Amino acid sequence: MNKHKTYFNWSSGKDSALALYHLLQDEQYTVDELITTINTHYNRVSMHGLRKELLEAQTQSIGIKSSFIELPEMPDMVTYEMKMLETVVRLKTEGFTHTAFGDIFLEDLKAYREAQLAKQNISAVFPIWKRDTKELMHEFLDLGFKTIIVCANSKFFNEDFVGTVIDKNFIDNLPEGVDPCGENGEFHTFCFDGPIFKNPIEFKIGEKVYREYDNPNTDNSVCESDKYGVWYCDLIPN
Repeated sequence: MNKHKTYFNWSSGKDSALALYHLLQDEQYTVDELITTINTHYNRVSMHGLRKELLEAQTQSIGIKSSFIELPEMPDMVTYEMKMLETVVRLKTEGFTHTAFGDIFLEDLKAYREAQLAKQNISAVFPIWKRDTKELMHEFLDLGFKTIIVCANSKFFNEDFVGTVIDKNFIDNLPEGVDPCGENGEFHTFCFDGPIFKNPIEFKIGEKVYREYDNPNTDNSVCESDKYGVWYCDLIPN
């Protein structure tokens, strides 16, 4: 059977890790590249501020080729879509026919991804789509994955929350309204050990920083005001 040559949209967090784990078990696909968006101003992962050095250590431990989509500090949608298109066109010329995401239940985001990719005849795969998020977190931990919280929305969490490693006690004690996987953007994580890694990623806890941003005011926003705050925990490579 011919396998679908697939690239994975890698965030470095728990949902990506679990989705990649399931995709690697699926004989229909071969995962040949991990793609991550990088904020070139800070040289960090765009979504949650992880240092690029830790991302590189992580993907090296996974053992799959990785590459980056380099974005400016505050890209507009035109710039974002142009950079994404450049990457997709390059991957398509290299024989990729499919791409995968760790999304779980955000319907509008899934529809946007599929519509953009369809223009290039790339099929989107969602290995953990519509799974119960509490069940996913238990499965994630039962498989031996380990992940640490690197940023969190201040509407739900304070400074002490970031920099903690997720365990089953965490799942049972989340504030009301917070998704167990943080699928609405309540928190983001860095996955540093588990069955997809050859070795754990070594790091130490750095500075914790609070920042405020303009509310994007989308249907999936976890904030209701013009501004929202985020706590970040810097992780420093050992």
